[in-house]
Amino acid sequence: MASPVSEVSHGELAHHFADLGQQRDAGRLGMWIFLATEVMFFGGVLMTYAIYRGEHLPEFRAAAGHQNVTLGTINTIVLICSSLTMALAVFAAETRSRTALVRYLLFTIALGLVFLVIKGFEYHHDWVEGLVPGPTFQAARWEHEGLQARAAELYFTFYFILTGLHALHMIIGMGVLGIQAILVRRGRFVEYPTPIELTGLYWHFVDIVWIFLFPILYLLWH
Repeated sequence: MASPVSEVSHGELAHHFADLGQQRDAGRLGMWIFLATEVMFFGGVLMTYAIYRGEHLPEFRAAAGHQNVTLGTINTIVLICSSLTMALAVFAAETRSRTALVRYLLFTIALGLVFLVIKGFEYHHDWVEGLVPGPTFQAARWEHEGLQARAAELYFTFYFILTGLHALHMIIGMGVLGIQAILVRRGRFVEYPTPIELTGLYWHFVDIVWIFLFPILYLLWH
């Protein structure tokens, strides 16, 4: 175990911790508490979605049928690959391989960008088709099929809220990864990989959220 002097010398030890071990444990605890609050946040929205889906199942199924399952599947694969590159980044941090760490962090960011670009194409398609809730929502198509337009619009409201929140979390994660990649190039986190590990936990959580969103939003009509 490194001495307190050596721990302080590389600048990773915050002044209010006795040693790096205490700092690491506090960081992990804080991240797990944060993720628990995120679970409750997304869980509340998903529970509300489940209640309304039960009340308006025909409309929700019909609305889900307008989702592009192919693009959703591709995005699912992209995020699974990003979880792999994030895990490799954590491994590189633990083995003190700075070059590999920067590379895998950038790979993860790139995969996140691919996901957001694909999601942008989906949003654009929804806008063109009049599926975005609000004044431009095409209610006539649902009424023509004998369905409640307001219930179909409610599905798309949940869709944009859930996927929008997920995309926001991804953008935040990508920003943190980008900052960490810059800091790693400057010599940070090589001897103290915990910040990379904690960011990895956050990124995996965001990926898991999508694993739940994909079937309930895209595959409901099946």
